[in-house]
Amino acid sequence: MANPPKAGLVLRLLLLHALLIPALMTGVSAVAVVVAAVTFVARVFGVTAGYHRLFSHHAFSTSRPFAFALAWLGASSGQRGPLWWASVHRRHHRAADTIDDVHSPRHKGLLFAHMGWILDKQHLHTRLDEVRDWAKLPELRFLDRFHVLAPVSLAASLLVMGRVLHGTMPELGTSGLQLVAWGFVISTLAEIHVTSCVNSLAHRLGSRPFDTGDDSGNIWWLAVPTLGEAWHNNHHHIPGSVRQGFGWWQVDITYWLLRGFALVGLVWDLREPADAKLLQTVSLAASSPPKAATST
Repeated sequence: MANPPKAGLVLRLLLLHALLIPALMTGVSAVAVVVAAVTFVARVFGVTAGYHRLFSHHAFSTSRPFAFALAWLGASSGQRGPLWWASVHRRHHRAADTIDDVHSPRHKGLLFAHMGWILDKQHLHTRLDEVRDWAKLPELRFLDRFHVLAPVSLAASLLVMGRVLHGTMPELGTSGLQLVAWGFVISTLAEIHVTSCVNSLAHRLGSRPFDTGDDSGNIWWLAVPTLGEAWHNNHHHIPGSVRQGFGWWQVDITYWLLRGFALVGLVWDLREPADAKLLQTVSLAASSPPKAATST
């Protein structure tokens, strides 16, 4: 690791993982499981649609209010602010799997690529020069600076919701602490590790139908929990495409949801490959059935 990790960040990560034990001791209920699933999917979508496809790649257009809603949802995942996330990701694409890559498992190991890079001091500050297009919006700069407000407000809302349900419908068997445990602690750990697998496993495993000059791979079994992000070789082939699952069988839930939002006018200008020759290449490569994951 190039720089010693910042103590406060290390402690927060350790605390979040340590909370898993008391979280499991709060018991479980059907309500808690549903809330955990909803907060998991919603926040992964905030990262995949907002942080990644919108703020990092401009893969579609939307209004400022809806962009801020996606940014808030992404920030509630605990993956820092939207400008920070987009600036890091753009650097990753410029130097994918070279020595200058922020989180390449080829050069820095699988564990560092998965989460260790976040603890490196050189990556803690937002490089606004990398995201001038979005940094001009004051609401995004505010959220990027005070990104902790989103996860804290989510945890507080779950606590209130659980207490209300416990008082009004005790037969549900839930409580404030239980909803915080499942809807925040367990859900957050799950979504952070699932999305981090794209940085680590998707640059070590998977099929590579496209020669992208890096180690990005398509991992079919990771595509569902990442809402489509695990078609990573596809993404590195056409980074600006709103669609990452090119074949009909390549599950891309983020893309499907964005298509739904487009139908009601919340998003528009969804960018997909337009060049006929490129589309033919994509179609031929994506029409093959998924291959077993292979390591490099």
